[in-house]
Amino acid sequence: MEFLFAPFEVSFVLRALIAGVLAAVLCGCIGTWVVLRGLAFFGDAMSHGMLPGVAIAALLGGQLMIGAAVSALVMAAGITWVSRESKLSQDVGIGLLFVGMLAIGVVIVSHSQSFAVDLTGFLFGDVLGVRGQDLIILTVAACLGVLACILLHRPFLALAFDERKAATLGMRPGWAHIAMLMLTALAVVASFQVVGTLLVFGLLIGPPATACLLFDRVGAIMAAASVIGVFSCFFGLLVSWYAQTSAGATIALLTVLIFFAVLVARRVKSALQYFQYNENHYH
Repeated sequence: MEFLFAPFEVSFVLRALIAGVLAAVLCGCIGTWVVLRGLAFFGDAMSHGMLPGVAIAALLGGQLMIGAAVSALVMAAGITWVSRESKLSQDVGIGLLFVGMLAIGVVIVSHSQSFAVDLTGFLFGDVLGVRGQDLIILTVAACLGVLACILLHRPFLALAFDERKAATLGMRPGWAHIAMLMLTALAVVASFQVVGTLLVFGLLIGPPATACLLFDRVGAIMAAASVIGVFSCFFGLLVSWYAQTSAGATIALLTVLIFFAVLVARRVKSALQYFQYNENHYH
């Protein structure tokens, strides 16, 4: 069993695991509402739309996470504004901001070649480069995210299943929706250091989607999503250590593989139950 824990005796791998656990809990809780509310496209767009802020922060020599946070806030506010002013579906605003923000980021990066290499860690993740201050930020974000999910459980639940009823009950679905967008931005911004902006979507969507296949209650889904995310981080780091692969990409890939494994297992179980029912029925 030593091979399971030997890599984590190295300090930077242990820090990566701690960061992964914090990000898994944060994304597991917030990602549950993203999946139930059907905001997967928004999460994907958000993970790409942070690029302009990061590129500008790199050019100015500032903190990349601050730049990412500013971009995320601009994108969330822009999507809300476009949806209200144009009266078009939210997907239209998400699509427009997604393309626009990503294009701006690519233009900035392509114009400043000297920063392209520095941004590679942001795009594809640098979980093994996690520092102490990153852990502090993730801890604060995880606490805020979990607390917000607890306090806003009722309005989020009403919004996810019946927006009109939520309005009737005085849950203020408009504000609840904005809060959900802000929490999604928080999860993406705080977690990109672990798996990168292009791969954070896997940690945000994969574990909650898998948990939705296994449980019906929101609390159980959040808990299961967090556990699946922690499992993915642990074994993703383990596989990347021995296979010499990208740690962030391995973690994200594992979340997707677990989802399809559970999906196939459910299908096989249903088929076996069907054949068993027919066999008992005819006998």
